[in-house]
Amino acid sequence: MTEIIGTRMVEDDRTARQIFEEVMANPARTKFGFGKKLAIVNVDFQNAYTRIDEFKTAYETDPRQIEYANTLSRLARERDMPVIWTHVAYMDDASDAGVWGTRTNTADSLQNIKVDSRRHHFDDRCDIDHGLDAIYTKRMPSAFFETPLQSLLIWHQVDTVVVTGGSTSGCVRATAVDSLSRGYRTIVPIETCADKHASYHFANLTDLQLKYADVEPVQTVIDWLEARRG
Repeated sequence: MTEIIGTRMVEDDRTARQIFEEVMANPARTKFGFGKKLAIVNVDFQNAYTRIDEFKTAYETDPRQIEYANTLSRLARERDMPVIWTHVAYMDDASDAGVWGTRTNTADSLQNIKVDSRRHHFDDRCDIDHGLDAIYTKRMPSAFFETPLQSLLIWHQVDTVVVTGGSTSGCVRATAVDSLSRGYRTIVPIETCADKHASYHFANLTDLQLKYADVEPVQTVIDWLEARRG
């Protein structure tokens, strides 16, 4: 009988949250860790995705999500570390959405987030310093794709990227994977991310933790920043 060294796909009754908690509880898990200088990349804190009282496309996981992102951004800013905010919007004819904008065409569809619309605007709970923070309108999932983000991080000699925002299974994940692919230590603070369903949220946090990033409590990042001189 042939010995099986690898793994046949596991199927059991655990929820995505339970699997995530088991992974996070492993004391032997190896971390990428923090480097010398980080950047906070706040992904798509715009009304289309944060205002659950206004838009069908919005979602909430932790009600303090924006508060935590603001705290991380303030601490980084005070330590001369860059803060970046992204949001999504498209031309009137949506041609810059490409094939991504072809699956549906309703008022709620992605490609119908128009530049300078209410859905494009940042949630007014976000504490953005328009004199210091970088603000990019992106058109694809990753904050790195066809934006100046990489050049900005190189200029600031950043070696660690902290990714917050939404959705965990979409733009946060895409940004984190691209961050690692570009050689950055990548950290995803749990409470700063959100998604529409616990299954998507925790399954993707698990995958990020196992492969692409350090998934950490937000307090871990706060503590690291507070230990640096402001």
